[in-house]
Amino acid sequence: MSAIHTPVSRRRVIPAGFIDALRDRFGDRVSTAAAVCEHHGTDESPYATMPPDAVVYALSTDEVAWVAAHCNKHRVPLIPYGVGSSLEGHLLAVQGGVSLDLSGMNQVITVHAEDFTATVQAGVTRKQLNDEIRDTGLFFPIDPGADATLGGMAATRASGTNAVRYGTMRENVVSLKVVTADGRVINTAGRARKSSAGYDLTRIFVGSEGTLGIITEVTVRLYPQPEAISAAICNFPDLKSAVQSVIEVIQIGVPVARVEFMDTAAVRATNAYSKLDLKESPLLLFEFHGSPSAVREQAEAVQEIARDNGGEDFAWAEHPEDRSRLWTARHNAYFAGLQLRPGCRSSTTDVCVPISRLADCVTETAADLDKASFPYTIVGHVGDGNFHVLMLLDPDNPAEFEESEALNRRLVERAIAMEGTCTGEHGVGLHKMAFMEAEHGRDALDLMAALKHAFDPNDILNPGKIIPPPPVGKLVA
Repeated sequence: MSAIHTPVSRRRVIPAGFIDALRDRFGDRVSTAAAVCEHHGTDESPYATMPPDAVVYALSTDEVAWVAAHCNKHRVPLIPYGVGSSLEGHLLAVQGGVSLDLSGMNQVITVHAEDFTATVQAGVTRKQLNDEIRDTGLFFPIDPGADATLGGMAATRASGTNAVRYGTMRENVVSLKVVTADGRVINTAGRARKSSAGYDLTRIFVGSEGTLGIITEVTVRLYPQPEAISAAICNFPDLKSAVQSVIEVIQIGVPVARVEFMDTAAVRATNAYSKLDLKESPLLLFEFHGSPSAVREQAEAVQEIARDNGGEDFAWAEHPEDRSRLWTARHNAYFAGLQLRPGCRSSTTDVCVPISRLADCVTETAADLDKASFPYTIVGHVGDGNFHVLMLLDPDNPAEFEESEALNRRLVERAIAMEGTCTGEHGVGLHKMAFMEAEHGRDALDLMAALKHAFDPNDILNPGKIIPPPPVGKLVA
């Protein structure tokens, strides 16, 4: 499938003998095959493929360190790669270089059940971790939908459907092992629940999208598996009443584990894709965790609020297989949406606003999107003010891409004006760089640029991402 837009880029020249040295060290775990490079230069963003010059498959922190030192010596870009599920162009090799595939670093290193922590290599996926700790009575709650790697989730500060109760990766990463640009290996913290010792390096690397260091190990928090779990669906007459219900549920302090929103188009697509028969109107999906009595009390409180906002009677999914089917369908909403326009390419964007402004932001966005010349869906982890727009574009029609970018710009401006953010969980990558100054201000971006320079003076780590260049004539050391 062709892509809609190609970012402006200038590929760096790879020195003679550079790739030969990689092959001497890694043998057949180095590839320059066009198909392999194109795969590693493609993500779920609307951008064209931007392949690296080579792909290296690393199996250990020491190997990552060797590659980083080699790239740094020759000033060759180095882009970490997990499973390629990013949405904003994070892994595109805009300046060429080496894609460092960490998917083979997939060992669960230690599980400290008594401390509620686990340490894993960066290539371990969230499903793999939960499968391996199932017998401990614990689970890892961060669930962005895709079966992403823990390293990638830390790098993008991912969240997902459970964030309203359990938080995001920011709150659930205890410590990291990181390879610096020049090949040093550092540990950002121990496993203690708190520390006042020095700068919080863990939080600096969480969300840095591979621009400050390469995460090779992650220690995460685990949680007891709930004694009781119940899920429910509730339909609403319109979008605003559904979102207003979420606001009231959060404001009165009901500790729901998940609350997800789907607009009518998303429900229609999900029915077709996942073979369900959900009523095709705006709906909320709830999940409640706790003791049987606590789950019952939570559900009763939420039902009362929903009824007051025009919600219809709840449809319950109490059996594990029913809940699994329901949440699998929700996680597949992205792929379901693509089927609304076969052959399309998606431009997917997200924002997050204070919960009190959520209804205004969603309804104004929907009114704007209703004027679009292409189909769209809105879904969201609305319990924490975060929602996503999927715009379904003709890959051979640049005018649709430009229209979608204008809609995205207005959405972000709307969110920032409401004291929100240009991205709640997708990250910045390439697609959201243009909004960073409006959200943070140039002085804050200059500090970020200075931090980047201190960590990566030769600008080899995922260059061209997150921080837009300063205005012409303004230099940042």
